[in-house]
Amino acid sequence: MVSQETKNYAALPLQANCHAVNRCENTGQARARMMQAIDHCSELIQGSKQFAATFSGDSIRLVVLPEYFMTGFPMGESTETWQEKACISEGGPEYEALGKVASDKGVYLSANAYELDPYFPELYFQTSFIINDSGDVILRYRRLVSMFAPTPHDVLDAYLDRYGADSLFPVADTELGRLACVASEEILYPEISRALALRGAEVICHSSSEVGSPLSTPKNIAKQARAYENMVYVVSANSAGIKNNPIPNQSTDGHSQVVDYKGRVLTQAGQGETMNGYAEIDIGAQRRSRAKPAMSNTLARQRLEIFKQVYSGEPVYPANTLLEEDGVKTPGRQHYLDTQQAVIESLQKRGIV
Repeated sequence: MVSQETKNYAALPLQANCHAVNRCENTGQARARMMQAIDHCSELIQGSKQFAATFSGDSIRLVVLPEYFMTGFPMGESTETWQEKACISEGGPEYEALGKVASDKGVYLSANAYELDPYFPELYFQTSFIINDSGDVILRYRRLVSMFAPTPHDVLDAYLDRYGADSLFPVADTELGRLACVASEEILYPEISRALALRGAEVICHSSSEVGSPLSTPKNIAKQARAYENMVYVVSANSAGIKNNPIPNQSTDGHSQVVDYKGRVLTQAGQGETMNGYAEIDIGAQRRSRAKPAMSNTLARQRLEIFKQVYSGEPVYPANTLLEEDGVKTPGRQHYLDTQQAVIESLQKRGIV
C-alpha cells in the first residue's frame, strides 16, 4: 500500500542534553527530572521550528529525540530499581506530556524510553515510539537486540502469543510517508532495517546515544549503509552528552544527521545542543527512484529465497532465555554475560568462530 501524496518537509534530529536519573535520591526526584527533560525538548523544538522557517523557509514536521533523553541508562541498578525509577507506562504522564508537545508544536515526534508492560511485569523494554501531530502514539517498537536489557526475543513465544508477529517490525503509514523506528546500536544489524523496508518503511527514525569522534564510527558508517541498501531516509538523533553520571559528559555527542535514500549525508551536527542536523525529506523523489528498474534500485533486487536456509538453520543467540516453566525470569546483568558466553562456545563448536 502506498501512502497518500506526501509534500516535502523537514526532519529534525534534535541533539539535546541528557540529564541522567541514576543519582536521583528517590523516585519523585527522578520523575521530576524526566518531566523537566520533556519541557526542555519542547522549548528546543519550538525554537528550532521558528529558526528553520525564518532561515530556510523549511517546515519541520518530524522531530527525532536522542536515546536516553529522559533518563540516561541503567548503571548497575537492578531491574526492579530501574522499573521504579526510570520506566514509563503506556498512557502515563510522560506519554501525555510528550503527546502535548507533539500536538502543540504541530510535529510528529519520535523518541525512545524504558517502558513497563503489564503483561510482562518482571521486565521492562526499551521502546522507540512515534507520536503524531494530534498527540496520539501511532507506533511502538520494542528494541530486539540489546546487551544488558530485556527484549521481546528473550520471551519470544509469550510475546508473540500476546502481540502477534506484526508487533516486531511495525511501520506507520502517515502523511509524512511510511515511518519506522530503529533503536540505537540496532542500526548495526542490517536485518532489522531490511525487515522494516520490506514492510514498506520509507523513513527510519533512529534515537541514539553514541560515541562522538572525528573518525568514522561504526554507527555512522551503518547509517549510510542502511539508507543505501534499503533506499530509506535515516533521521538519526544523538545526545549532546549525558550529565549526572560518572562517564565524562561529552562522550556521547555530535553526528546527529539525516541520510537520504541514496546513502548521502545531507546534514550533520557538530557537538553540543543543536538543531543543525535538520534536512528536507522528499518522499516523492524517493518513491520515483524506488519505481525505476536500475542497478541502483537495491530494494527491488533482493533475492530473499537464497538466504532462507541460512536464517532458518541453527540459531545463534537463542530465543526465550527469560521464559521458565512457571513464568518469566527477572534477569540480572550476569544472565546476559552467561548467555553470550554460551553462544560463543556454541559458535566455536560449529566452526563459525
